[in-house]
Amino acid sequence: MPTVGANGIELYYEERGDVDGVPLVAISGLGSSIRMWDDAWLDAFVDRGFRVFTFDNREMGRSTSTSHPDLDLMGSVVAAMGGDPGGAPYTLSAMAADVAGLLDALEVADAHVVGVSMGGMIAQTFAIEHPDRVRTLTSIMSTTGEREVGTPAPDAAAVLLRPAAHDEASFVDNHVATWRVIGTPEAFDEEALRERAQRLWAWGVNPIGAGKQLLAILASPSREAGLAALEVPTLVVHGDADPLVNVSGGRRTAELVADSTLLEIEGMAHDIPSFHRAAVVDAITTHVQTMEVANQ
Repeated sequence: MPTVGANGIELYYEERGDVDGVPLVAISGLGSSIRMWDDAWLDAFVDRGFRVFTFDNREMGRSTSTSHPDLDLMGSVVAAMGGDPGGAPYTLSAMAADVAGLLDALEVADAHVVGVSMGGMIAQTFAIEHPDRVRTLTSIMSTTGEREVGTPAPDAAAVLLRPAAHDEASFVDNHVATWRVIGTPEAFDEEALRERAQRLWAWGVNPIGAGKQLLAILASPSREAGLAALEVPTLVVHGDADPLVNVSGGRRTAELVADSTLLEIEGMAHDIPSFHRAAVVDAITTHVQTMEVANQ
């Protein structure tokens, strides 16, 4: 398996596209392994000349599941929601350092960075803390870490706090139920979701991994000041019907980052349906090409 040592852990990664292509790192969301990516979406970037890197975040798939035997996960989550992050073993800064370690191991000096949901939070943190490694930033359906923006609707919040599944059947049922709540209704396809969930389970699921990632999000400070000082060219993409990360999170991100571009997609929830794929890929490609031309 293609794994590399990064930031003291092992990360599983994959790449597609020409070795001389423009490097693009895609960072996935909460509880998602590399098998969550839509191949057609990634291949659309390859068709536009990108060399695309994807990887399993820590706790997911075939990357390291960190060991914290004394962690009171639920108690720490509740405490972090109340403003006490002391029980978290790591924050989004560690997950951003994972990305830096991956690029180091692959001998990639810098890249265009695209993050989705929690991946957007990691990408923002990476751009703030490692700006020399980021050619452009694209933050999709994400938020700033400020508690008053990007808040989930009650039924979507309940999805985040659902008990972890410990067997395949429960995992598949939970996956379908989750995307029934947070996905774009017109794109809901139960059979396809069940097949995806089965792929995710077969690839490897750490039952408490998503909870540890959620704790890292809750324990991380607001990125308001860092985003306001950011000089990395930034594109923000958000659906105006997102129930998990309210569109206010995307709007606030674009407001904070000087000269950023906001693509707000009508009717899109917390996913990128096939009928919105081209618009998102085209926007990212244009964003990247504008920067590449400006730096020639």
